[in-house]
Amino acid sequence: MKPELVKQFIDLTTLKVDDTEERVINLCKNAVNNNVAAVCVFPNFVSIAKENLSNSNIKVASVAGCFPAAQSSLKIKLAEVEFALESGADEIDIVFPVGLFFENKIDKVYQELNAYRDICKGKVLKCILETGALQKEELIKKASEIAIECNVDFLKTSTGKISPSATPEASKVMLNAIKENYQKTNKMVGFKVAGGVSTYNEALVYINLVNTILETNTNKKWLTPEYFRIGASRLLNNLNNLNI
Repeated sequence: MKPELVKQFIDLTTLKVDDTEERVINLCKNAVNNNVAAVCVFPNFVSIAKENLSNSNIKVASVAGCFPAAQSSLKIKLAEVEFALESGADEIDIVFPVGLFFENKIDKVYQELNAYRDICKGKVLKCILETGALQKEELIKKASEIAIECNVDFLKTSTGKISPSATPEASKVMLNAIKENYQKTNKMVGFKVAGGVSTYNEALVYINLVNTILETNTNKKWLTPEYFRIGASRLLNNLNNLNI
């Protein structure tokens, strides 16, 4: 896949403590110039992004639910999601409740994810598993299965705030969970890789994984912005600097 085609999958992202309206406006201009899939920002910048992307087909995604740790009451987390939606977000990226999962409070995990699904009705819901915290293959698989059962639209690897972020090993587990669910239900769930994907070759690793695990085994088109995203801030610049 040529570098120019990789751009269509990018969620162009800024999630920094020093983000400003000016930075978000410039992010949107860059997004329009390169025809990416979406921009991803904090909830307080959603309305700015929405305004600056109003003449494009680019989606506005927002992290919400007390990103990146998701450590607050469910009431507070849902309130932030609702604020992002009211501000115009097309897509919501929430974090899987890893602490509850580790405490084996599985009922509460389901309760939280189902609450997100209910409030995001009609919008794209991406669930960040934070695979660097889960680490073990069996935990990543179980978390993937729970999130899929709660009808999220995308499984996402990482917040990018802890190490390791995205890895091919964790992604394989997630992609196989998506494949197995599709084979049982015929439902397509998307996959978003995020955290540390900054070069063309790194992006190709995940594109090839999606092709090998999902497209080859299901005869369905997963390599479209509807079902595959790359959360990135540096990748776009690196793609534009290539002479391929």
